[in-house]
Amino acid sequence: MKSINIIGSIVALILMLLACEKAKDPAGERNKSFVPTISDLNPGIFDSKDLQNSYVQFTIDFPEGQKADKVTIVGSRGTDMQRVVITEASTFPVTVKIESADVAQKLGIPLEQIANGDIFIIELLTTLDGRTTRSNAVLNISVACAYNSLLAWGSYHSVSSEWESEGNITITADPQDPYTVFVSGLQTIEGLNEDHGPLPMHIDPVTFAVTADVTLLASDYFGYGASTFSGTGQYNSCDGSYVMNFNISIGAYGSQGIFRYNFTRNP
Repeated sequence: MKSINIIGSIVALILMLLACEKAKDPAGERNKSFVPTISDLNPGIFDSKDLQNSYVQFTIDFPEGQKADKVTIVGSRGTDMQRVVITEASTFPVTVKIESADVAQKLGIPLEQIANGDIFIIELLTTLDGRTTRSNAVLNISVACAYNSLLAWGSYHSVSSEWESEGNITITADPQDPYTVFVSGLQTIEGLNEDHGPLPMHIDPVTFAVTADVTLLASDYFGYGASTFSGTGQYNSCDGSYVMNFNISIGAYGSQGIFRYNFTRNP
């Protein structure tokens, strides 16, 4: 049986220091007077199985009372920060469609060299009265497979070296929502009576980020009280796997911390 953290949660105080930029930003000044917004991102990935035709789409606008003469959309790949101009807009709000093949061509990257997990960064440069600034509105577009709900549920193997847990679990689909699944067995594989649950998990249809609701799974965790799971993670749309970070709470002892779990589909 794993030891229980009786002390409870540890509170960390983080001091954030803001420093002025000394060097001239090659992309222009940052957020001096007008800040564009990005909304309605959908789809939010480049489909690795159809990069020739894949695209992302979103809306650019400005808060009331703000404006710009134009917005220049630039792109780069990963951490190399070789920015290239993709397109421009001068009327707002505007819906922008960015094709993966166009981005790759402008960056000089053959499509066959783009792989699952690659990240393309989309940034906005705003120009007003001859002055250009770079906005903090940034999109990180990942290369992944299109969502297939049939791949998101079934028999899975769960492993958490941090929580010392391993065994087979079951993920079932929500018949009303293809982006919601239910996890059963996380306490059963530890030899417990999982008399509550299952654990609902919601997959973001744009980013495939996963959110697990706060859920009571077992009313008795080896005599220490009830066990409750919640957390966040990421769904891999290519192989159906999940990487989850669960906040596990035990009875009156509260949160035991955040523990990583890997769910992989059984053959």
